[in-house]
Amino acid sequence: MAVQEHNDFVNVGKEETAIGKRQSLDPKKYLSLDGNSLTIADLVRLGKGLFNIKLTTEAEGKINEAREVIETIIKENRVVYGVNTGFGKFAHMLIPKDKLIVERTRMLLALRINVLAKGYSGVSMETVQAMVKAFNASCLSWVPEKGTVGASGDLAPLAHLTLGLMGEGRMWSPQRGWDDAKTVLECHGLTPLVLKPKEGIGLINGTQMMSSLAAEAVERAVGVARQADIIAALSLEALRGTTKAFHNVHAVRPHPGQIEVALRLRSLLHSDVFPSQISDSHRTCDRVQDAYTLRCIPQVHGVSNDTIAFVKSILTTELNSATDNPLVFAERGETISGGNFHGEYPAKALDYLAIGVHELASMSERRTERLVNPSLSELPAFLVQDGGLNSGFMIAHCTAAALVSESKALCHPSSVDSLSTSAATEDHVSMGGWAARKALRVVEHVEQVLAIELLAACQALEFLRPLKSTTPLEKVHELVRTVVRPWDHDRQMSPDIEAAHTLLREEKVWEAARPYMDQYRDRPDPPHNPQTPPPSGASLSGIRRHGGRYRLSTYSHPSGPQPSIHLMGYL
Repeated sequence: MAVQEHNDFVNVGKEETAIGKRQSLDPKKYLSLDGNSLTIADLVRLGKGLFNIKLTTEAEGKINEAREVIETIIKENRVVYGVNTGFGKFAHMLIPKDKLIVERTRMLLALRINVLAKGYSGVSMETVQAMVKAFNASCLSWVPEKGTVGASGDLAPLAHLTLGLMGEGRMWSPQRGWDDAKTVLECHGLTPLVLKPKEGIGLINGTQMMSSLAAEAVERAVGVARQADIIAALSLEALRGTTKAFHNVHAVRPHPGQIEVALRLRSLLHSDVFPSQISDSHRTCDRVQDAYTLRCIPQVHGVSNDTIAFVKSILTTELNSATDNPLVFAERGETISGGNFHGEYPAKALDYLAIGVHELASMSERRTERLVNPSLSELPAFLVQDGGLNSGFMIAHCTAAALVSESKALCHPSSVDSLSTSAATEDHVSMGGWAARKALRVVEHVEQVLAIELLAACQALEFLRPLKSTTPLEKVHELVRTVVRPWDHDRQMSPDIEAAHTLLREEKVWEAARPYMDQYRDRPDPPHNPQTPPPSGASLSGIRRHGGRYRLSTYSHPSGPQPSIHLMGYL
């Protein structure tokens, strides 16, 4: 064990991650960075400490070429902004707490190295390699999570990142915990950076703080969104809802996310592939349609999925972009002062992400309300016997409602705000740092609200026994019961919610159901659902399989011929 500040301790060689499970800090694999091909998933893996970093040969060549331009400017004694002009001392932020956790600092450093590997910053190979060595040794600077307006990039956080590498301020490593930066570097045989011309501004200008936090937010959003479909299916089954709304109708509104979610629901709920005794038990029910939070799952969850895909596209571009200033173009032998550091792209995308992902929790909380409300569920009140003696899931539902309400405030976009800084030179800023932090908080709230629904839906199934659900949903129920026992009388619920939250964070719910969903997708002859006729007066023709997907070639409507529609998702 190594002592941290405030008598905290950290395991040597291992650490508790905020992104996933405990991971070894002695990785043997390398991830090559070239400034062009870093993925969101790989950046998150770097944050977990799963890979060391090395530069590609091509990246090294570009770095050296750009540095030669800077050296020429110095030799010719030309005055160029950011090369041989002052940019100010590194600011020691007067913020005693709210530092980035270790995993996020590791992501920040990795992303900064990737941007430098692109070869447009004019930073020397010696400096970049020193940063790579610090990353591979997990020597990580103390970086505040607050203090950036996202205009000239994330100046203050990146300044602190560089400060530690210079042997100043605080730094963390698995062997030393938090200690004086110079001591930590020396302990690992590393030499503090000595910055050359252009390198100061080259290391603190850019959008890497907001972008690294965004990468975690997007990666977690992807995981929780697809598991939200599974949890919603569990709730619909427990509430004995109809599956009619998840067939044919989606082909005539072919949004990719909507089509994909509808297919997931069909693969999980009653079918000839995976029959459900629960569904069979109410087949004679004359219910035509359910409440929106059940019936409209494909439409609402679908746009959340499409939102995440859009943000992921924006962010992937941002991760592999040169965002400092001035930029060095070696092929032309010149430097150009521009505005690539402005964080509006990630800021706007992150605001959109928060809004889109929040709806998953909004829907989830309403389904939990239906599960605990006996007038809506026809189940025992608050999903517990002896309701006069036990409160059951009442307070858990209150927790979900509180988290959803808090997220509504967090979904107010930060990127619509701007405060002029730097003597009115930076007169429009993105507030991307706050956009990233609150998007992450919203994603976490979504995970927690869905964890509560997962527990409630599994508890509801207990009251429908001995009837069984479909194979994939029963596998999810079995998974939950490995960490949380049924609720027979009141007990402390927070450990149960935390255990369910962990299942979602580690994507165990997805792993449990996915093989069966794939089996449904890959069946040779997809059956027609006789319960759901095509829309009145309309007919679909020319549906053909495309390597696991279906493409709708023609669409006939009473009003006349319609253009061909090519579906990008699953029917």
